[in-house]
Amino acid sequence: MLRALMIILPLALAIYACIDCVTTPDDEAKYLPKVVWVFLILLFPVAGSIVWFAVGKTRKSPAGGRTPSEWHRNHRTEWVAPDDNPDFLKSLRDENKKDESLLKDWEADLRRREEELKKREQDGDKDQ
Repeated sequence: MLRALMIILPLALAIYACIDCVTTPDDEAKYLPKVVWVFLILLFPVAGSIVWFAVGKTRKSPAGGRTPSEWHRNHRTEWVAPDDNPDFLKSLRDENKKDESLLKDWEADLRRREEELKKREQDGDKDQ
């Protein structure tokens, strides 16, 4: 049991440190590039993980009591989904306005044609 624990704990620590390092934004990794930190964690699982957690990352408490994942969600540089992108949503609204305008023009044209057709039918009935 103790042998298994001696293998599982360092492995879990290294996996957690590696995932934490990879998901950390580049500008929050201190002293070394993230790639080097990952190699250190993988080559020296216990020591690399401990050093990563001790000095490898800028640790700040999020403003307003938010969790770090919320902070990263609100400060992304790339959009994950189109419904998160305000430019995309604006383009949809603009297209919707164009489509509505086109539809109104078509409806007006249809009404005009229907009125012309009714006039022709009425004029045809009067001539007979």
